[in-house]
Amino acid sequence: MDELKFRRQAYENPNNQDADFLRQVDAKPENQAFVNELKNLDAKLCNALKIGVPEDLADKLILRQQLQQHHKQRRRTGFLMAMAASIAFTVGISFSLLRLGPVDLAEHALAHVYHEDIALHLDQHVDFKQVNARLASLKDFGNAKFTQQPGKVYFTSYCDFQGVKSLHLVLQGEQGKVTLFIVPLEKRMVLDQTFADSQYQGIGFETADAFILLVGEDKSDLNYVKNEIKNIFI
Repeated sequence: MDELKFRRQAYENPNNQDADFLRQVDAKPENQAFVNELKNLDAKLCNALKIGVPEDLADKLILRQQLQQHHKQRRRTGFLMAMAASIAFTVGISFSLLRLGPVDLAEHALAHVYHEDIALHLDQHVDFKQVNARLASLKDFGNAKFTQQPGKVYFTSYCDFQGVKSLHLVLQGEQGKVTLFIVPLEKRMVLDQTFADSQYQGIGFETADAFILLVGEDKSDLNYVKNEIKNIFI
């Protein structure tokens, strides 16, 4: 089980008894600590939600799952945003919960590169018009588009940044390949201008309609692609 799938299942149900999930929990001490924190939060939320509910609203008791889905975790700082809820149910009211907490774009970008490593080995011969068509299908990008071909594009696909549908591209850099993520602007997004781990480096910047994240093994490739798309992505 990859890291992203594990974390999604943990947020959804930290008491998951699936064998693959349990093996991932036991694989790393930090995974155990992460799941234990979610279990503690789950218990607190259950206590907070022990409120008398009219029988005719029984089908609306999905709050526990919604709270788990919308809870955010920043792994770097170990910060866990806990939401204490006290909600009175009334006949005829529909409940809509906003996702809360910051989303570390750099962390998610690196995780996506590892999770979708196959993208670096494909060549779909992508035309910039195909990329623009995908951008146009996503309502949160406004009129964002490429005005011309951003060099060689090997791969394009949709991806998910903590519930926000985004675009994933692989482009040719000066020497090697560069992964490009185009993410709709949201206030809860946290964008680092530079980031890195033991294998990859990354840079991020903001346009009028999107966050742009570039990930590659060589910084010169990142700067090459950044300069390339800054002039043709509007």
